[in-house]
Amino acid sequence: MSGHVPTSSAFKSNSQEALVNRNLQAALRGSRGNFIAKRAAARANVPEFDDIRDQARDMKNHVLANLDLYLEAYEKKVTEAGGHVHWAETAEDARRIVLDICRKSNAKTVNKGKTMISEECGINDHLAENGIKPVETDLGEYIIQLRGEIPSHIIAPAVHVTVPEIEEAFRKHHAHLPPDRDLSELASLQAEARSELRAKYFEAEVGITGANMLIAETGQSVIVTNEGNGDLSQSLPKVHIVMASLEKIVPTLEDSATLLRLLARSATGQEMSVYTTFSSGPKRSEDPDGPEEYHVVLLDNGRSNMIGTEFEEMLRCIRCGACMNHCPVYQSVGGHAYGWVYPGPMGAVLTPSLIGVEEGGQLPNASTFCGRCEAVCPMRIPLPKMMRSWREREFEKNLTPSATRYGLGVWAWAAQRPWAYRLAARIANRSLGITGKSKFSKLPLAGGWTKFRDFPAPQGGTFMDQWKAGKR
Repeated sequence: MSGHVPTSSAFKSNSQEALVNRNLQAALRGSRGNFIAKRAAARANVPEFDDIRDQARDMKNHVLANLDLYLEAYEKKVTEAGGHVHWAETAEDARRIVLDICRKSNAKTVNKGKTMISEECGINDHLAENGIKPVETDLGEYIIQLRGEIPSHIIAPAVHVTVPEIEEAFRKHHAHLPPDRDLSELASLQAEARSELRAKYFEAEVGITGANMLIAETGQSVIVTNEGNGDLSQSLPKVHIVMASLEKIVPTLEDSATLLRLLARSATGQEMSVYTTFSSGPKRSEDPDGPEEYHVVLLDNGRSNMIGTEFEEMLRCIRCGACMNHCPVYQSVGGHAYGWVYPGPMGAVLTPSLIGVEEGGQLPNASTFCGRCEAVCPMRIPLPKMMRSWREREFEKNLTPSATRYGLGVWAWAAQRPWAYRLAARIANRSLGITGKSKFSKLPLAGGWTKFRDFPAPQGGTFMDQWKAGKR
């Protein structure tokens, strides 16, 4: 299979490596809080923000209940505008369709805007294996392409990379440039990337972009970016390919405006992204520029199986990244620990849906259930509830570790016998009080916790003892 092979089943080992990776931890510390503060400020400036969330949720629920009708309406509009819609049931189908379009165009180079669907399908590797060079034009995607990595965040793909690491990648891959140039500042790094990518825009025969939305009323695709690369990647080549998943459909232009009011504020704390581009087919005879061919590849890849299940609400996701920006687990281990394309709380729900609980079952356990992800989600997706559902399925399939299953059995036995539970709690409380005065670096049967965290010593007696004392 082309593309990144999921390692989601290795989340525990992935996360342990992430916690001791100094460069990664430095990068995460640098980004931690920026997204949160900016989102909070942008949200505070819109008193009706929660009302917009309700409207968006209801609109997407309506779309999912009538998805077949809206997809047919969208296809009709695209065809009327001179475009082509291709239906891809699997990632393999999508790879075959994209490669076929590129070959018919005699493409040697393909420029790509940021698209998580192409990551899901492994488009870059597939094109390269067949003699076609893919070039990522988004700055973050370009950096990780040079480093041979996958995105670690759905809107900031290189958030895990430090400035010295970017400089190292540029010096390695831009060896034709003067070795004494200064790359110590972000501005100089951006200038170098811009100069390198600018020439590539005119070389590519095909441009691939994703789509934040597909509008059934008009047949338009919408991309939202903060760089001009998306527009250049789709307007300069003679062929434009849009890759999108089925649930990106919205009924009308007005509905797209509703989502736009939520998207940038939730993602980056902006009122609007710098570029919001609506595309509708190939150029017409009177147009001065634009692609000669316009193709839309609509990917299912397991999403239709989510319709009508307890995971259907996940299909409301607009890929803003707010859930991972606020998640204490993601902020501790980064996106690569999740082992596939979609990290954070949304990935903990979506990944098992797409690749199976056998492979992705560890991810729903990577949560403190603090509820921040649901609180900030602009589409009001009940992520903790769905993670609990995946935990239940994992347990039912006997996929949870035996130690966990036996531990739950012991706890259940004690929980049904209050005298045993209280006795065990008193013994544990007094033992921990003797072992340490304030913190523990090691704790029996809890090495996974205390290896990277301090466990505070209990203060006073057990809850029940303190409760009884308070009643006297």
